[in-house]
Amino acid sequence: MAQSLPKYTTFILFLFSFLLKTQSHKYSEKLSPKSLGFKTEKLTHLHFYLHDIIGGDHPTAVLVAQPPKFNTSNSVFGATFVIDDPLTMGPDQSSKIVGRAQGMYTFASLNEFRLLMVMDFVFVKGKYNGSTLSIIGLNYVPSPVREMPIVSGSGIFRFARGYALANTHFINMTSGNAVVEYNVFVLHY
Repeated sequence: MAQSLPKYTTFILFLFSFLLKTQSHKYSEKLSPKSLGFKTEKLTHLHFYLHDIIGGDHPTAVLVAQPPKFNTSNSVFGATFVIDDPLTMGPDQSSKIVGRAQGMYTFASLNEFRLLMVMDFVFVKGKYNGSTLSIIGLNYVPSPVREMPIVSGSGIFRFARGYALANTHFINMTSGNAVVEYNVFVLHY
């Protein structure tokens, strides 16, 4: 004699089948920015100073990889530094901190002082607190002004794009410590 399923089992199977049919299994779908709560796009200009401290008791940039011929290369090709550099309102290290530059840079040219920058500007003050901007690009150090792309962001800068202009404000040739002025222009919602 065949065993019959209890009444509630039939209901559960019906409900499960219904839920499977109503769930969306789309890989992608088009959305409007308004559906995510975005308003009009804005252009923001940020101005601050990055302090890259290689020497001393409290470095903010640390050499983590170096090529075998580190001391004989004209360009220091392959040397890689990890950074957690303070961003300040003014060029003095004692100036008010507005964020940190966290990431890394690598000497990426055999013949020139050209850095590959991979870093986030992490803002810690004011209305940008908790927001970030991401840079991935080349930095030709001898140039008076270097342009690098802003490729992304988070928080207030979600869906950001733009560019950063870097200008060396000060460099100590003995220690390697540097202060770099940044002007950042970013489109965001």
